[in-house]
Amino acid sequence: MDLYPAIDVRAGRVVRMRRDDPHAEVAYPHDPIALAERYAREGARWVHVVDLDRVFGFGDQRALLADLARRVAAHVQAGGGVTDAAAAGAVLDCGVRRVIVHAKATLAAGGLAAVAQRCGSGRLALALDARQGMVGLGDGAAVRPAADLAREAAAAGIGTVILTDLSREGGLGGADVAGATRLACDAAVDVIVSGGVGSLEELSALRDAGVAGVVVGRALLDGRFTLAEALACSS
Repeated sequence: MDLYPAIDVRAGRVVRMRRDDPHAEVAYPHDPIALAERYAREGARWVHVVDLDRVFGFGDQRALLADLARRVAAHVQAGGGVTDAAAAGAVLDCGVRRVIVHAKATLAAGGLAAVAQRCGSGRLALALDARQGMVGLGDGAAVRPAADLAREAAAAGIGTVILTDLSREGGLGGADVAGATRLACDAAVDVIVSGGVGSLEELSALRDAGVAGVVVGRALLDGRFTLAEALACSS
C-alpha cells in the first residue's frame, strides 16, 4: 500500500480546512516545498498536493506546484478544482506524475474519455468526494453513486480513484475501510483512501484490507505519528 503525505496549499501556505467552508482554516508553520522535501527525505515515494486556491476559485498555485515538482525527489500527485482536460493538462505541465480530476469532469463534453485522451489515462486519478456513497458533481443538486463514477473511470482507462469521505475529512475519527474495499470490488479499480486517518492501527487495517493507497494529512502535521511509523505500517 502506498502512503501519500498530504500538503494542502492556500496562498502559498500549508493549511488544513474543510472543503465545504472556504473561510475556516488552520495554518501550519511549514513552507510547502520544504515540507515535501522533508517527506521525500524521510522515505515517502509520493506526496499528495491539493491547490485550495483553485478549489475555491481564488486563482491557482501552479508556479509553486511546478517548483515543488522540480525540486522534490518523490512522485507528485496533485489536484484541486481540475474539472476538464485543459485544466488537467495544465497541472501535468507543472511536472507532476499524476493529476487528480474532479468528478465534475464527467459532465464535460466527452467526459473522462476526453481527459484520458488528452493526458493519458495512466497519469490520472478520479477524485470521489463522497457522502454516504454519493458524489456531488457541482454547485447544484446533481449527485451520482461513487461506484458508478468509478466504473466510468475504469471504462475510460483510468485505473485509480481517490475516495474521500467528506464527513470524516480532517476529523481523525477513522477512515472508511469498508467503503473503500467495497468500491474496489464493485468497480475493479485501485482505491486510494483519504479522510479520517488518525492512528497507525487504521493504516494497518487499510493495508490488510488491500487498498492501493492512503492519503494522510492532519495526523502527520499534528504529530499523531511520524512518517517513518506510517510507512512501516503501510508496507
